[in-house]
Amino acid sequence: MESATSAGSASTLAASPPPPSPPRPPPRAAAKAARPPTAPPRRRPTGVSGGTASGKTTVCDMIIQQLHDHRVVLVNQDSFYRGLTEEESERVQDYNFDHPDAFDTDQLLECMGQLKSGQSVNIPIYDFKNHRRCSESFRKVNASDVIILEGILVFHDQRVRDLMDMKIFVDADADIRLARRIRRDTVERGRDVISVLEQYGKFVKPAFDDFVLPSKKYADVIIPRGGDNHVAIDLIVQHIRTKLGQHDLCKIYPNVFVVHTTFQIRGMHTLIRDRDIATPDFVFYSDRLIRLVVEHGLGHLPFTEKQVVTPTGSTYMGVDFCKKLCGVSIVRSGESMENALRACCKGIKIGKILIHRVGDDGQQLIYHKLPLDIAERHVLLMDPVLGTGNSANQAIELLIRKGVPEERIMFLNLISAPEGVHCVCKRFPRLKIVTSEIETGLNEEWRVIPGLGEYGDRYFGTD
Repeated sequence: MESATSAGSASTLAASPPPPSPPRPPPRAAAKAARPPTAPPRRRPTGVSGGTASGKTTVCDMIIQQLHDHRVVLVNQDSFYRGLTEEESERVQDYNFDHPDAFDTDQLLECMGQLKSGQSVNIPIYDFKNHRRCSESFRKVNASDVIILEGILVFHDQRVRDLMDMKIFVDADADIRLARRIRRDTVERGRDVISVLEQYGKFVKPAFDDFVLPSKKYADVIIPRGGDNHVAIDLIVQHIRTKLGQHDLCKIYPNVFVVHTTFQIRGMHTLIRDRDIATPDFVFYSDRLIRLVVEHGLGHLPFTEKQVVTPTGSTYMGVDFCKKLCGVSIVRSGESMENALRACCKGIKIGKILIHRVGDDGQQLIYHKLPLDIAERHVLLMDPVLGTGNSANQAIELLIRKGVPEERIMFLNLISAPEGVHCVCKRFPRLKIVTSEIETGLNEEWRVIPGLGEYGDRYFGTD
């Protein structure tokens, strides 16, 4: 982009006049009351129902695979079967597993309520061979933006229906459902064909006619042919993608951009958040995530059209990068982002800002080392963690005093607390924030939760 020039040759390390002291954080007891209100994310489950072996699970799996997004979780109604008593187990052939009373609907409602409110839950694991729950095992499900609830009777109870944002009924021919059930129960559940046919005629078909089929009228979408109906599944996937489109804060502040998440990104976040990860691995995966954030941020810079001739002699109409650009890291954790910026922008100038707190009275000294022509450039301000927003605001104010227009400042970070986003965006509405994940919030000690800990110490291997 431009020849390499050290930030030190452009200006000398000097202390700027201390700005007005930011308000000190409120006492721990008042922390929650002082935080900006954040609307809870809207979590409304998508229900998927249909007759036994109609293809519900296949449809759900196809939806999740196409979305390829960790913010979607699947909950099966089968997990909430009531375990049989000793007496019921002795006469299992007389037990109707397709009747509403076979399920613990109250526990299902409790778990779904917790997921909707943003809490993780422990889902029971049901053993279909022994017809009992595994007492020492469970499946932990974390709160997610989209919850898919699947089961033959999830539309039967109005209390469960009322939870749902969209209701999908998977329809399939009765003969196909029977053939699939025979194959499933003999292969996966250790049953013999005779017992499967007897159960189907005695319980499954009557329950379908009495409970499942009547609930079809509540469906918003009916999918004939189940997993073979790719058109219907594509439409449902597009609907859910629209729901996943943006974090709630992105809707409040259009200048906030979150890198589109994938399982790769989620996996890297999982690694760097593990307190037991080795420093070299922490650095490696942090660098990968930082590079993604930098690349995403560069995509929001202005560009000009540029025409070039390709080796085949053809004309290609493309774009030219923004030339007047520099990076500024907030010392010291922000320095961890410099290598990724240099890798993306050849020869970019990089400045530094150090914010030093003096004593316990909230006074701060700001030291800076910036290019002399910084007022003419677009500035990428770098700090891996946006917490309260106080330090970020001090750095931004310094850049503005140096003549950088607010709309030419872009703040890049790995994670952002909602409180910090509120703090920065309300004060600087024309600045852009680019992050890879928005966190739950701040705890009573004003630490980001779930967070990354002391990022600078972890990255540079210091205590």
